[in-house]
Amino acid sequence: MNRFGYAKPNAVPDAIRQHGPQTHFIAGGTNLLDLMKENVERPEQLIDVNGLPLREIETTPEGGLRIGALVKNAEVAYHPEVQRRYPLLAKAILAGASPQLRNMASTGGNLLQRTRCYYFYDVGTPCNKREPGSGCGAREGQNRIHAILGHSEQCIATHPSDMCVALAALQAKVEVSGPQGDRVIDFADFHRLPGDTPERDTNLEADELITAVTLPAESLAAHSAYLKIRDRASYAFALVSVAAALELDGERFKQVRVALGGVAHKPWRLPEAEQALVGQVADKAAFGQLADRLLQGAQGFAHNSFKIELARRAIVRALTEAAGGTLQ
Repeated sequence: MNRFGYAKPNAVPDAIRQHGPQTHFIAGGTNLLDLMKENVERPEQLIDVNGLPLREIETTPEGGLRIGALVKNAEVAYHPEVQRRYPLLAKAILAGASPQLRNMASTGGNLLQRTRCYYFYDVGTPCNKREPGSGCGAREGQNRIHAILGHSEQCIATHPSDMCVALAALQAKVEVSGPQGDRVIDFADFHRLPGDTPERDTNLEADELITAVTLPAESLAAHSAYLKIRDRASYAFALVSVAAALELDGERFKQVRVALGGVAHKPWRLPEAEQALVGQVADKAAFGQLADRLLQGAQGFAHNSFKIELARRAIVRALTEAAGGTLQ
């Protein structure tokens, strides 16, 4: 780990003003400190944002919920309004990491987690995400945990967050602040596919700070499910995860939202595939139809082709549970 400077401002404008080249904001540090220890990240300056007033969970004027960027993951998961109105989010958070990490990790930091690709963490191997132009060691190497959708010649890494999969299905928004002022980013547009710039995980600018995540008033709480398939029952990243949130009119779909984790560089969602089911009977045939559309074009590699069928079965199962009104 290299030597670095440290600052702890207590106002958002001050934090943004102190940001510069080779500077990182730090909150819980549950991912950044790992990256620093492995020499993947070598910041010259850390700006500790824990003194900023971003720790509230409050109702928005539109009737949704606004979660401050510094609210801990555990606080979100156990908040009464989250459990009542957004149980999908609570379940996804509790499926991730460990109690100790959830007590440290922040809402904003969760959105900025970097991939758990072995080659990204090993500075002795090629990785276009860590060192653009060096190659992708995973394409011909150990790729069991890697992407089957949205990957590119440059990168086949996956996004690691459980929380983000639920936020994608809930159509959250991300509030950010930077030198040019404040802006709001639709969650669908926050994370990026790798393309030719795998080193960029999000559309957040380097000197912008996440200040809050907002959830819409419409929660789809009655028919939602989060399913995580992993190698062991706890403290493991998803091979495939599914966040499903439905609104039903009798036996027919009125709204359909499904996001996948563990399969792409960002939470994977196709609104046009969801829209095609509106008005149809919510049965196994429709669930399979949506699964096929979500996985259209899926491509595996030497060790992860099993994920395609695994994802299809997981989608059908999550939709069956959501339609039945049982959050698993």
